[in-house]
Amino acid sequence: MSAAEEVVAEGHQAVEAVPKRAMTLGTGTSLVVLAALLIVPVFVKNFIIFQMTMLLIYGLAVLALNILTGGSGQFSLGQSAFYAVGAYTSAVLMEHANINYALTIPVSAVVCFGFGYLFGKPALRLSGVYLALATFALATAMPQLLKLNFLEHWTGGVQGLVVTKPDAPFGLPMSQDMWLYYFTLIVTLAIYIFSVNLLRSRSGRAFMAIRDNEIAASSMGVNVALYKTLAFGVSAAITGVAGSLGAIAVQFVAPDSYTITLAISLFLGMVVGGVGWLPGSFVGAAFIIFVPNMAESISKGLSGAVFGVLLFLVIYLVPHGARQIAIMGQQLAGRLKKN
Repeated sequence: MSAAEEVVAEGHQAVEAVPKRAMTLGTGTSLVVLAALLIVPVFVKNFIIFQMTMLLIYGLAVLALNILTGGSGQFSLGQSAFYAVGAYTSAVLMEHANINYALTIPVSAVVCFGFGYLFGKPALRLSGVYLALATFALATAMPQLLKLNFLEHWTGGVQGLVVTKPDAPFGLPMSQDMWLYYFTLIVTLAIYIFSVNLLRSRSGRAFMAIRDNEIAASSMGVNVALYKTLAFGVSAAITGVAGSLGAIAVQFVAPDSYTITLAISLFLGMVVGGVGWLPGSFVGAAFIIFVPNMAESISKGLSGAVFGVLLFLVIYLVPHGARQIAIMGQQLAGRLKKN
């Protein structure tokens, strides 16, 4: 067997074992990525900055799903509902109560945490495909709920709400898009660090114990009901923050923007990035943002078919997502260093 084949074989073995802690990038790689994220917006146009902002926002939403599914083992197809609640919370507070956009984000997080925690309570009786169907129903119902007549004064009904994009504070010499990008980057870094520490904490170990074997976790004293609902609440809160940032970036919220298609896209991003690997959340977000545009550039009439083929190739070649590539790259680097 050649050295390359050994690396591939070892990569498959490593991927099969689900990691017991949050798998992150090394310090050096993290600093390089952070430097690129800080510098690149200075040299690109506003449209590229907007796309990078949306990448961070969707990355947060996928990361939230990763905590729920990769951390506690609970499947959800309802993240678009929490995303919508966060988006509308910020939009309503900004446009009707004239509250500063930055202050609406923690409010959205609290509201979505409560929403997710309360939804997680009855969902305790469900698991696997049945839990996925329950969250699917939530995602399907949310756009219709936002169109109800008695909420129309606040939500704008079918027409939605226009959100004012904030200017840079303190007279900083930068465009609205650039300021919002850096603001989103700060929020993303804070939540990413929180998520890593959460999965390495006692609560994170309880999540993963439930994911691996619920009965064994319960026999060891883990309060399964509490931690499963807590995982739902935390995931919903982070998704709500992503929704708030998305509403501010897009400058518009409408019920039809948060359909089941968005929930499936976020689930797809998690799978492509690698379930349980937090940095992969942003790789998956890049996939769901840029690959559809690539497919449309290849063939406008058959963009859906091209996207399906590209997705099939990714799943076939890298069945465990970007996490598998990272593991193989680390092992190959280790072998080259030894040689």
